[in-house]
Amino acid sequence: MKKKILLVTTGGTIASEASKEGLRPGLLSGDIMNAVGPIAGQYDVTTHDLFQLDSSNIQPEEWQIIARAIHNAYRDFDGVVVTHGTDTMAYTSSVLSYMLQNIPIPVVLTGSQLPISHPLTDAKDNLLCAFAMAASGYGGVYLAFNRKVLRGSRAVKVRTMSFDAFESINCPPVAKVDVGGLIIRDELMTPPGGIYALKDALCSEVCLIKIIPGLNPNILEMLRDSGCKGIIIEAFGAGGMHFMRRNLISALQSLADSGMIIVVCSQCLYESSDFSMYQTGMRLVEHTGIIQAKDMTTEAAVTKLMWCLGQTEDIDEIRRFFSRSLAGEISGG
Repeated sequence: MKKKILLVTTGGTIASEASKEGLRPGLLSGDIMNAVGPIAGQYDVTTHDLFQLDSSNIQPEEWQIIARAIHNAYRDFDGVVVTHGTDTMAYTSSVLSYMLQNIPIPVVLTGSQLPISHPLTDAKDNLLCAFAMAASGYGGVYLAFNRKVLRGSRAVKVRTMSFDAFESINCPPVAKVDVGGLIIRDELMTPPGGIYALKDALCSEVCLIKIIPGLNPNILEMLRDSGCKGIIIEAFGAGGMHFMRRNLISALQSLADSGMIIVVCSQCLYESSDFSMYQTGMRLVEHTGIIQAKDMTTEAAVTKLMWCLGQTEDIDEIRRFFSRSLAGEISGG
């Protein structure tokens, strides 16, 4: 019996056509399925055209629409494939991992670096990999690209032009395609940690700040009156930031005292933050009570804070959410 797959389209390069203003999404799901060809016929595919957007315009409101579309349909399908632009796909795959955590079927995001109508497109391979993963029976949110399948909460776009655009950070790909077909690494699959329920409340009043040498603390202070409820700080190395002459730690303490939630992650792609290693990190822990993102990607940390603030504004509850892995976004959590 053919596996029943729901294809949800949102636009992106994969569905783009040339225009006077450059590439813009214009193809619908029927065009995409026709371009994939008869090999997709091994699945029973139902399509749902949700958006025709460049992924730069996919924001928290669109994330909620995507999550609700999947939630409303998941009982009728073996898996879901979502086509999406590459630029913000890692944010979408991360936030869906929280909103749809413990979903019992695979939800697989994919896209392409060249439109599906291009004679040298990577779209067809990416789609077929996504369909195979969607038919695998492994519940969760994933991202399929360049013959690899990544956990949704670990994916980061690291290249702008290459077909190998995404990497899985601090976690190996959960599956790959080779001469044996789709090879899934069972030991990397995260079993459901509870009962599935849609949790789609989000708070977009979150800001990301990358620390640079000499950053003026007044920039952080300005956020107090901006309506921002949470800040993610990309710190140096394992979690350092300057406090001589320009005291960023004191500025963060002031923001924390005002009730703002502060999460710190590393500017380094790989390995974990560890505030116990250096004086600057220890001062952060002692004086601000900030939350460590551990080895989460920036995309996973940003969307997790948006999701947490959508569930609660209680700092202790948010701290508990960040202390453990909700969807495989933290190692050993």
